[in-house]
Amino acid sequence: MTSLIGGACGWLWERGKRSRMLRRKAAFFGVVPGEPCLVVVGNKHGLPDVTHRRDVDVVAEIAALAGQFGSDVVTESSNTFRGSNDDRTEFCVGGPVGEANVRTGGHLAAHLPGVRVLPYDDGPDSVALVVGEHRYPFDKNVQEYALVAKFTPPEASRPVLLVCGQSPLANRAAVHLLKRRYAEVARALESVDRFCIVVRVPEIRTYGYQAATFERDVTREAFARA
Repeated sequence: MTSLIGGACGWLWERGKRSRMLRRKAAFFGVVPGEPCLVVVGNKHGLPDVTHRRDVDVVAEIAALAGQFGSDVVTESSNTFRGSNDDRTEFCVGGPVGEANVRTGGHLAAHLPGVRVLPYDDGPDSVALVVGEHRYPFDKNVQEYALVAKFTPPEASRPVLLVCGQSPLANRAAVHLLKRRYAEVARALESVDRFCIVVRVPEIRTYGYQAATFERDVTREAFARA
């Protein structure tokens, strides 16, 4: 009898532990368990209405994440979706360069005045991320960066999680990192309700998107208005 009671208590403790971990994970991503999420995805650079295969993989990762919380996902194209995310947590995937994701450009302009994404050209600053005084260059397939920001627009009741990578690979790397190490990132932040971080993707030729690391918390610089 004692062993049965002990086993039941252990099972209940483990179940409670898993439940608490899921609640903390849901809170980090801004997802309300059981409520739908919105994913707005951009285009392959220079090819309107074509989504890069790596961004398709990101959508699949987000859908799997939402599924952990019993939430469904609705996917929209940045070409056509307009309006507020209202009562749905929004995941907006892709950078604004070349109008790959025009919604990202709108979010940056409206909510992250301290962030700039430089245009594509032949110079060393092509597609660089600039946050305050920090500059993150784009070294394609060698070392790349992604910016991830969370904020709630005044017209919405749920947050936006913006994933603005220098490439589709950087987008996937950022989501992959946060799914695995959200607790570590959360401890480095002042608040999980509003934040902006930079993710570094090194050694791409060896490890692809899987070696991504948390580079810096740039919340204050990103949301600061001049």
